[in-house]
Formats: sequence, C-alpha cells, structure tokens
Amino acid sequence: MAVLADGVGSPVDQGVSTFLFIGAVLFGIVAVSRLRGRAFTGLPVVVGWVAAGATAACLVLAVVLPPIIRPDTSSARPSTSARLAFVSPAPGEVFRGRPATIPVRLRLVGGRIVRFTSTRVVPNEGHIHLFLDGNLVSMAYGLTHPIHAPPGTYRLTAEFVAVDHLPFRPRVLATVRFRVRP
Repeated sequence: MAVLADGVGSPVDQGVSTFLFIGAVLFGIVAVSRLRGRAFTGLPVVVGWVAAGATAACLVLAVVLPPIIRPDTSSARPSTSARLAFVSPAPGEVFRGRPATIPVRLRLVGGRIVRFTSTRVVPNEGHIHLFLDGNLVSMAYGLTHPIHAPPGTYRLTAEFVAVDHLPFRPRVLATVRFRVRP
C-alpha cells in the first residue's frame, strides 16, 4: 500500500507514477473484461483493444516518465555538520496504552532549531520531522514532542531538515525501535 500512500510533500514523480499505475490497472480490467466478453459487452471490441493499448502505455510511462520529471535537488542541497540522536524512547522500550503516549526527546549537536520556514537555507538551521514507520507524524520546532501510537511494534525516525523542510545532503537521521502493549 505504500505506493498508494504518497502523502503531502511527496515528490511529483511519485504521484505521477502512482496515477499511471492505477490507470494501467483500470484500463487492464476494461480490456480483459471486454476482450473475453465477460463485461462491458455494450462497448465495441475495438474499445477493448484501445484499453489494452492504454494499459501498455500507462505501464511504460509509469517507468519512463518519473526520472524525466524528477527534480534534481541532490546537487543543490546544502550539507550540515549537525548530528541527531534519540534520548527517548530508548531502543526496544515498551510503552503501555491504547494508544500510548510516547515522549519523544532528541539531542541535536551542531545544529539549531528555528521556528520559521524560508527558502533561504542556512547549513546548520532547520526543523525536526518525525516519521512513524515511514509516515510523517510531526514537523516539530523543538527537540521534545509527544506522539501517540496504538499497540504494535514501531520504527521512529527523526530527521533534521533545512528551513525549507527539505533534507540536507547527506541526510541527518536518527532511528529507534519501540513497542506499545495494551
């Protein structure tokens, strides 16, 4: 399901690719159903062949188009000397609740958290983004932030990003795993 869950702030190429894969599936269903005579029988057979061609075109474009439209930010991104680490939760820590409140505390060395967003990037200034199992759950302007999680096992990733909310190069990441029990 991750392919369908691009989310806000995802690169344009991911959205285009997802849209084209969905189109390929839908066109494929119409093509197979019509050409086998199982559905869409009110449509001419030629529509089934057109849908089959559209399926192939969507699949090819889903692979070929994203690298063409992908913005090249890798060479333009600044680097930083900042380092990020988790103070809490501790690796393997177990929390209780339905959902549990997880007190997230981070240590940032060599960087400074600022409360503004700007396109004027300064190498050691930025924000913290928190990802729970790869999904953005917080764009924090501080080093402490509680999150809530239902019972399960999780991977929490924190990233120090520039003031424009885009990553530094190389990325400044910290990851910890924890569990929540009822």
